[in-house]
Amino acid sequence: MIGLLTIVAIGFFLGMRHATDPDHVIAVTTIVSRQRNTRRAALIGAFWGLGHTVTIFAVGSAIILFNLVIPVRVGLAMELSVGVMLILLGAWNLVSFARAIPLPVVHSHSHSHGGLVHSHPHVHAADAAHDHPNRLSRLDRFMGRTPAYQALRPLLVGIVHGLAGSAAVALLILASIRTPSWAIAYLLVFGIGTIAGMMLITMSIASAFRFVGDRFQTFGRRLAMVSGLVSVVFGFVLAYQICVVQGLFGSSPQWTPH
Repeated sequence: MIGLLTIVAIGFFLGMRHATDPDHVIAVTTIVSRQRNTRRAALIGAFWGLGHTVTIFAVGSAIILFNLVIPVRVGLAMELSVGVMLILLGAWNLVSFARAIPLPVVHSHSHSHGGLVHSHPHVHAADAAHDHPNRLSRLDRFMGRTPAYQALRPLLVGIVHGLAGSAAVALLILASIRTPSWAIAYLLVFGIGTIAGMMLITMSIASAFRFVGDRFQTFGRRLAMVSGLVSVVFGFVLAYQICVVQGLFGSSPQWTPH
């Protein structure tokens, strides 16, 4: 009983620590950067953790039970998927906030004086009366409010992250726990800890953005755009590391699960 309780405690807290990995935090930051409601932010973290747990549990259990060996190129490709996802999330974030920036509108009023017609152009900021959103932006705003959309996005991101980290977690368990049933129980508790840790992270991020945005709207908008830029840069760095340094497309790729 003491051994099982130890496994549960270690698995839970290591799962919470796993949620703080840089690529995880960057990914969820791009998702919750416009979220001001801490309860909804917690749900985003929960769905991310659920997706991560499903993949970790499924792939990890297969490795533990059937002694599966993941080929080097497959392992590198799974990790590359995280880099591609970070690039897409960051780009999506940047485009969304770029559309939200009001553009100046130029108006020109014509006048007639003594048979001569001349105009007086002037510039002012766009307001609701001059905002003509296209179909894509209207669809994005509509989908952004639907519960299914709010749940599906972090769930898919969590699944991709779990796919990249499942091999490392399973190999770590195999090196420490010899009993398959206990190892699988550890995977489940590890996933629960990851869900709890990510919920705390997303709530903290949403609170920070709300605090900044309520007091300094321009700075808050720029901070949110920076999160998208960081996601894109981190994704390209990760992709370069996998494709070039570790040689995904080379003759002798190298991969160490981590």
